[in-house]
Amino acid sequence: MKELVIVSGKGGTGKTSISAALAFLAPQKVLVDCDVDAANFHLISGAAIRETHAFTAGFEPHVDEETCTHCGKCTDLCRFEAITDGVITTPLNCEGCGVCAFNCPAHAISMKEKQAGHWFVSDTRFGRLIHAELGLSVENSGKLVSKVRQEAKKIATAHRLPLIITDGPPGIGCPAIAALSGASLALAVVEPSASSMHDVKRLVDLVSHFGLPLSVCINKSTLHPENTQELIAWCDHNAIPVAGQLPYSDAFRNAIQSGKTVLEMPENAEVKDSLKKLWHNLATLLEVPATESKFGYLQRRLNPFR
Repeated sequence: MKELVIVSGKGGTGKTSISAALAFLAPQKVLVDCDVDAANFHLISGAAIRETHAFTAGFEPHVDEETCTHCGKCTDLCRFEAITDGVITTPLNCEGCGVCAFNCPAHAISMKEKQAGHWFVSDTRFGRLIHAELGLSVENSGKLVSKVRQEAKKIATAHRLPLIITDGPPGIGCPAIAALSGASLALAVVEPSASSMHDVKRLVDLVSHFGLPLSVCINKSTLHPENTQELIAWCDHNAIPVAGQLPYSDAFRNAIQSGKTVLEMPENAEVKDSLKKLWHNLATLLEVPATESKFGYLQRRLNPFR
């Protein structure tokens, strides 16, 4: 089983649009949306939720009102001003440290697991999708990313699917680290702008830390040809394969507005050819089939959400 993780050093590079196009092209795969803070892959893929699961992370205090004497000790000890005389007055301020429960003389406060969001198993027109939604003002996004990846691997193993396509979170923080660890190949989506070129270099350092193979896709490559050539030269110098170059096109924006991938739109043959070339290059790097066999096609027609 191979896992392709599509990442970007910054938001807005077209990572999710490219991930959806690859999902359209790739046969026999499981899809994962690891951007749990702002998931949107399900909007493009027409997802229909079949399973909903609660996600718990961290702890929060619960006060037994009958036992609480309102002595005020918790108020004095709480550095975040989340509790006042045994009443959780500002729950968003609470860090779940447990100092109030540990020091309560009446033992009226207990720490319980906190519901931090949900993760979902959905059926899409591209196959099974695992995605999630982190709660507002909740940390532990890296833990939720790890959870959806684990569930995707279980499904891929159970159905003997050779590939997982993961739409990773932008940046190089905890969610990106959780999405990249243990992957087979990382695809960095970069646009030819100074900020994106700077951020992708930081992303290369992160991927190198995990010893993962990396390839690059230059999106909107025609917007600034000089920067595009500079980026290609930098990749060549660092022995990073450029798996694809996609021209700038309004087709991406039109496709998102239509809830489709750019490959499902009626125009822009140049963009479609570039995406198909990108997928074939990635399939070669991953050593997975680029097209579906006749037997696989019949299986998918009989069970479209396998």
